[in-house]
Amino acid sequence: MQYETIPPPPHLAHLIRFFWVMEGTVGYTHYNMADACVELLFHLDGRFDEIEEDGKISSSFTSGVHGACHTLRRYTIDTGFRIFGVYFYPQAIPLLFSLSAAELANTTAELSYLLKGAGRILEEKVMLAKNNRERCDIICRFTEERLSAGRIIELPVFAAIRDIVHRRSSASIQSLSKAYYLSERQFERQFKQYAGLSPKLYSRIVRFQSATAFYHRREMSLGSLAQECGYYDQSHFISDFKTFSGMHPKQYFSGRSEATVWRD
Repeated sequence: MQYETIPPPPHLAHLIRFFWVMEGTVGYTHYNMADACVELLFHLDGRFDEIEEDGKISSSFTSGVHGACHTLRRYTIDTGFRIFGVYFYPQAIPLLFSLSAAELANTTAELSYLLKGAGRILEEKVMLAKNNRERCDIICRFTEERLSAGRIIELPVFAAIRDIVHRRSSASIQSLSKAYYLSERQFERQFKQYAGLSPKLYSRIVRFQSATAFYHRREMSLGSLAQECGYYDQSHFISDFKTFSGMHPKQYFSGRSEATVWRD
């Protein structure tokens, strides 16, 4: 399996974290764990199906959006595949698709549902592009056009979201709202509108994701990892990890889990 990321142009880095491409020549099951950001996905070759909690299989979309989530979802395919993805900060949902990020939290939506005819046109352009660099350019132009049409200014809560993602802040709502010059009520309301989740839950997910990033440092003990990522103690770390990934961290960091195939 091959996985690579492509950085966005600097003028869009406040909204696009990176582009990514994943390709495989055999069947694969993907574990979509809790995620603080959102993804726009295009299944260029092959199409994954979702494995429901009861084991039933349901068809996924060809192109669409995964909202910020705090639950595990699994997707599978029994043939080779190729996916192009765009990893956005969650405020991309209201800025680009004109609906609250909370409406897409823990769920997915087809691009044609979100953008109607414009979604089908965007999908066709991405599918027919000559290479991934051209696909990145197509998404950049789409993002620029949608931002220009929306005329939404940069709100303080956008900076709060980015700061939590990059600094793994676990500050209280009171201190966060004060830092961004909002009342606690305003901050919580705007945060959920643009991030999709409450500030407290969002911060927990970011901290969980920071722990998964230590996958290639498997020599670390769970206690050291918990401390490094800002958990109160090891038991708290294990509890959150199981909640957001569906497995014990020992299983995840063993190198023998289906959930980490793409990291290897």
